Amino acid sequence: MKKNIVKLGICQMAVTADKDLNNGKAQAMIREAAAAKCQVAILPEMFNCPYQPKLFSQYAESYPQGETFTMLSEVAAEQKIVVVGGSVSERDEHNNVYNTSFIFDEKGDLLGRHRKIHLFDVDIPGGTVCKESSVLSAGQGMTVIKAAGLTLGIGICYDIRFPELSRLMTLAGAEVLIFPAVFGLTTGPAHWELLMRSRAVDNQVFIVGAAPANVIGGQVYGHSTLVDPWGNIMAMAGMEETLLIVEISLDAMYKVRQQLPLLSHRRSDIYEVNYKK
Repeated sequence: MKKNIVKLGICQMAVTADKDLNNGKAQAMIREAAAAKCQVAILPEMFNCPYQPKLFSQYAESYPQGETFTMLSEVAAEQKIVVVGGSVSERDEHNNVYNTSFIFDEKGDLLGRHRKIHLFDVDIPGGTVCKESSVLSAGQGMTVIKAAGLTLGIGICYDIRFPELSRLMTLAGAEVLIFPAVFGLTTGPAHWELLMRSRAVDNQVFIVGAAPANVIGGQVYGHSTLVDPWGNIMAMAGMEETLLIVEISLDAMYKVRQQLPLLSHRRSDIYEVNYKK
């Protein structure tokens, strides 16, 4: 591995109603990423379950017994690759269900997990209607971990719309922010690229958006993306199933931060709110 160069594999996989088929596809794409010498493989949001809140409880698994967790751990160890396991429905010991990303290291050990903080409750006239909170509980903390020579910040889908979370993860040392996400055909064309590029420029980090592929008759936007700290799109998929393989350079990130030292010039300690009633 070149110094300060890390290769990522973003797995834009088609998701079906068959959990075993989905897990098999995820495993195959992780192996494909490893064969391409990627150090990190990244799966999409709800990769083992159709993105339908009414199904989340039915597909939920409890760590560590669940078959999906076993698969992720085993393939990470077998292929010696870090696996950011997109997200799945996780059931805790109190029967709460979360939208959770599990991250495993090259030995198959659990590095950490992120429970989606901001639940997707929206009603867009003529567009998307969804209420995740009808089924899911919300996570309570941000997730920043070290893996493959990188410091990763993990959010899930709607989390990207709340810029303070990305800033807090960056201030905690994150160099790459990863957002497994399912955007639809209303919000995708309008905001997907805009949000990815905005968070990258705001925080001078790499941004990964890992989405599922669209299927025939589906309403999934796809367009998995990697954006550099200058806001350039390094790679973007279409709507079809594909594996994006991209090399990122931490040296390039630190060069941007040197040229535009936004983080070191932060003066939030002296900000005041001035207004007249």
